[in-house]
This record gives sequence, structure tokens and C-alpha cells, in this order.
Amino acid sequence: MAETNGRSKVEEIKERSDFLRGTIREGLGEAVTGAISESDSQLTKFHGIYLQDDRDLRPERRRKKLERAYIFMARTRLPGGRLTPAQWLAFDRIAGDFGNGTLRLTTRQSFQFHGIIKSNLKRTIQGINEALLDTLAACGDVNRNVMCSPNPDLSAAHAEAYALARTVSDHLAPRTRAYHDLWIDGEQVHDGAPGAAVADDEPIYGRAYLPRKFKIVIAVPPDNDVDVYAHDLGFVAIVEDGKVAGYTVTVGGGMGMTHGEVDTYPRLAEVLGFCTPAQVVEVAEKVVMVQRDFGDRGNRKHARLKYTIADRGLDWFRAEVERRLGWTLQPARPFAFERTGDRFGWARDEGGRWHLTLFVEAGRIKDVPGRALRTGLREIAKVHDGAFVLTPNQNLVIAGVGARKKREVERLMAEHGIGGRLGGLRLNAMACVALPTCGLALADAERALPGLIGELEQVMEKAGLRDDEIVLRMTGCPNGCARPYLAEIGIVGKDAGVYNLYLGGAFQGHRPNRLYRADVARDDLTPTLAPLIEAYARERRDGERFGDFVIRSGDIPEPTGAPEEFHRAP
Repeated sequence: MAETNGRSKVEEIKERSDFLRGTIREGLGEAVTGAISESDSQLTKFHGIYLQDDRDLRPERRRKKLERAYIFMARTRLPGGRLTPAQWLAFDRIAGDFGNGTLRLTTRQSFQFHGIIKSNLKRTIQGINEALLDTLAACGDVNRNVMCSPNPDLSAAHAEAYALARTVSDHLAPRTRAYHDLWIDGEQVHDGAPGAAVADDEPIYGRAYLPRKFKIVIAVPPDNDVDVYAHDLGFVAIVEDGKVAGYTVTVGGGMGMTHGEVDTYPRLAEVLGFCTPAQVVEVAEKVVMVQRDFGDRGNRKHARLKYTIADRGLDWFRAEVERRLGWTLQPARPFAFERTGDRFGWARDEGGRWHLTLFVEAGRIKDVPGRALRTGLREIAKVHDGAFVLTPNQNLVIAGVGARKKREVERLMAEHGIGGRLGGLRLNAMACVALPTCGLALADAERALPGLIGELEQVMEKAGLRDDEIVLRMTGCPNGCARPYLAEIGIVGKDAGVYNLYLGGAFQGHRPNRLYRADVARDDLTPTLAPLIEAYARERRDGERFGDFVIRSGDIPEPTGAPEEFHRAP
């Protein structure tokens, strides 16, 4: 939206919204359209809801002089990605009753329901509420879903990370009553005067909330499954003598950019310092508040924390955070990561319970011929007495399975065609939703990924690399929802059927990739990548990852470390 008086239009919408109410109630009642107003569509994001339309149908509906086929997407707030079997069954019913019959696991460890028409939107949110979950702050200019290394049952450190994710999420959740007013009980808690909300107060965010979205993750080394460097704020667990001594804090990461605008770029988070477990919530709050007060409210493309730190410097930012804390962060403690992807298959914890990490292609839970994934997971949920845990890589952990139930889970998987041996490339691939529902998409991603992986698997098989892990991520636009700029192979939509190809990211997630070739047609992606994969098979060193190889080969220059070199995709 355009700027007015030095502020973006969205800033005015937020400030005048009566704490995120706007005219949403009235818009939901307008039966003459399947949409809501542009200003209200900005506010519903704070409620976890996006207005979309089926873009495949646009040409036909335009010819027939019909309005677009408007639908809504609802995203849950699910810190740490954990839910009960009963909640899984409730979400499965919601997807069937009000959505398009699928569940989408996101790269932020939550669910998305797609294809909801306006008349079903309130019933969808109420169904999520009845399952004791919500969609509040899953989108919008606030702290969004807090991610952590999945499955708290694996270790004491994982359990602490999960508890912390929930605590941070609750502490930073908006305090407005608008969510309950509009979606749950229907009662207004203000006296009707503009801006006079009696029960509303936002001590952390204020009336205008944050300049842009804000993302927090908690990592437990050696796994960097949350991609800690991609986010505004990260806490990396430092485990000493089997206990979490505290967290090294990272700030200023972000993936989004705009094609052709050099002032926008992906940026890796930097290390800020170290804090104890008891200090994490306070550190998170003060970091958010500094961004609230100093983030750019005039240009939304320049409004993320990464630009605040890039413009003012890390030392300034640390000083401002510490001034508000009233104490000094300790020097950062070292850590090391081994991988960003998930570890698939069965794993047993110290208590003897089993945990199955299950691959879900592009995060889409649906039935297809020969693989009834949605039906099979529904049947598993009926007998499972543990938990389901969504991973930050769009996959699913069936957690806390007893020895007897393990056989039952395996039987149901076989019965519904779930599982089987998959190659290392497919297991480490992600894609955003993109077309036809995302309004920002320039090209396909979720729909294009399976076919592309199939082609590349033939190359891998012929080169003797079937089980070798290579991180590939594909997005339909440069906003980076699937974190493509940290992948060994990043494919970013540029136009219909056209992509920019990035190479050279680190398998461990600590190094961004570089633009290898621009404007590559979809059908040219495999021929472009095949010679590199074949050369990797012939010439790699022992233990060398694909991303490291393409840098060493000279096709992708190694970063110099300068901010404009290290933090930008050329």
C-alpha cells in the first residue's frame, strides 16, 4: 500500500482499527461479495486469516464478468508444533467440513486451512477454538508462531525449548479482545466510541503494533532444523553437563526480498550475546520493543528488524536492548550445527517410547492414488495416545508411541501406502504453497516440486547419489517462505514458469547461497543442474556437501564476509 505523510497506509489502518476490529464484523455479513474490504484484509492477518482467490479461475471469471473466486486461508498459532490426537482429528474434520479437504503443514511449524469461503470462516475459527487452539497472531505485524526443535520428548533440552516456545508465544501474544469479539463469543467489549476499547491494552505492541512481521525460533544443537539464521530473533540452547546453561541470542535474520530492488535482500542473523533460561522472555520482549520503536513505518519493504540492524549497526542495537533490560548480556557461547533437515524414521527415547518422523511432500496432507495420507493419519490418530509434532521442515513426528502401539501404527501406514524408501534429495526438499492461492506468487512451487524432484532423482540415481542429502527449496516468489536463500539449491519464482536459480548454501544453514543463473525456464532447471550434480559425484571430497562443492568448484564465489556480500543475494 502507498505511503501517506511518511507512514505506510497499513500503519493508518492499524492505528484506526480499534485494536484490530476495523469493519470486519460488517464485512463478514455482506452476502453480495465473497471478499472483505482491502483495509479489513490487512487486519484479518492479525487474526491468522488471509483473503485469497483461486487464481486458476481468474481468466474464466473475468470473461464471465464475475468477481474473483474468493476464499480464505486460516493459519494456526501452534508454538513448537505439538498437538494431541484429538486435536488432529478436530483439524481433519475442519479441513473436510469447511476447507478444501487438505491440511497444509507450514515451514513455521503450524497448520494452514485452505479454500474456506466467507460464510464458513467464523465456524472454522470456532472449531479451532473448540479444539483449544487459535489462529491469533499467526499472521500480521506481530510476533508469529514461535518455532523450536521438534519433539520435546527427545531430551531435557528439547523439553525446555518447547516449554520456552509456549511461554514466549503467550507473553508476546496480542492482548486485544477483538479476536474473541469477532470469532468466538460475538460480544463487543468496547463502548462504541472510536478508539475507546475498554478492555483492550497492548503494553508490548501499542496501538500500531510492529512495523512488520516478527519471527522467533529456539534451536537445540546439533540440529538447526529451525534455520536459526533466517529469523528476526533466535535462541540457541547451550547444553553443558546435560543441562541447558542458557541461550546464545541471534538477531536480524530474514529471507524476504523483491526482484530488481537492490535495497531489499535476504540477511543472516548475527550473534547478539548470551542469556540464562530465566532471562529469555525478557530479552525477547525488549528486542521486540526496540523494533517497535525504531523499525521503518514508512516503507514496508524496509520494515523488518534485519534492516533496522543493517542501518544502525549491531552494537547500537545491543546497547539499546541492554538499556531497556537494565543489565548486560553475557558474551555469546559457541555452538555447532550439523544439519537443517529432519531425521526420518523411528527413534527411541531414553524412556523406551518411539517417535516416527514422517516425510510429507511440500507439507500437504491429502489422499492420492496409492497413498491415502490424510485417511491413514486419521486412523492413526484414533489409536495413538501420544502426540503429533509438526516440524519446521513441513514434516510430521508421530511422537510418544509405545512398543505395542508401534506395530499398530506400522500396520496402518502399510495399509494406507504411507512411508517407503525415499531419496535424500526429496527428503530435504521444501516448497511454499504459491499458485493458485497465494496472491504474491509469480510461479508454481508446491505443484512444480514433485515433478522437478522426480527428474533430478533420475540424475542422482545415475550418478550414484540416490541416498545423498542435498537441501533444495522452491518458492513461487522472492519473499522466501520456504527459506530458499539458505538452501544448497534455491529455486525462486520470477514469472510464470520462470525461476532464478541460487546455489551454494550450507547444509548446516549458516551460509546463504548465491545467484547462479537468472530467468531459467522450468523445463531448463534439470538440464542446468544435472552437470553440476554429475560433477559433484565425480569430484567431491570425502564428506563434502553439495553446497560446499559448488563453491569450491569456482562457479559460485565464496562470500567475503562484507555485509553487502554476505547478506545479499546478488
